[in-house]
Amino acid sequence: MPSTTDNLHEAFAGESQANQKYRAFAKKAESDGFPAVARLFRLTAEAERIHAEGHLRALDAIGSTAENLADAIGGETHEFKDMYPPMLEQAEQEGHKAQRMFAYAVDAEAVHAKLYALALEAVKAGKDMTQDFYLCPICGYIEMGQPAGPCPVCGARADKFIKAE
Repeated sequence: MPSTTDNLHEAFAGESQANQKYRAFAKKAESDGFPAVARLFRLTAEAERIHAEGHLRALDAIGSTAENLADAIGGETHEFKDMYPPMLEQAEQEGHKAQRMFAYAVDAEAVHAKLYALALEAVKAGKDMTQDFYLCPICGYIEMGQPAGPCPVCGARADKFIKAE
């Protein structure tokens, strides 16, 4: 029989996945001309986020900013070193279209880990980061400072990057 902690981990994963799925569904509903359905999906996605965050708090999995950064570095590093490479290899062997996003993720997750490491250095020194951050909406690469050229991961134009608010 699973413990409450096991149940919280499962619930967190399920709610997190539902949040992302409903956000994607909202984009599709919007593009299909159903704005009210899109709003319903977005609102439900936010409800799922609330549930997920509550489960994470119940797991006592939110620490200090430095602890959270260290955890994030570990997660991103796991993704680009251990998780995505075999997934990419298998997708390439199968000729599956997932290989594109897996390849993007390998490169982008490595950058995320580096940025978190820089943030951790700043936080340990009692400082915040002062740079602007820009997100490539195609592959998830994050640029520190205004992008000077195309995305180094997927080649998207610099003017397509989204500035973090």
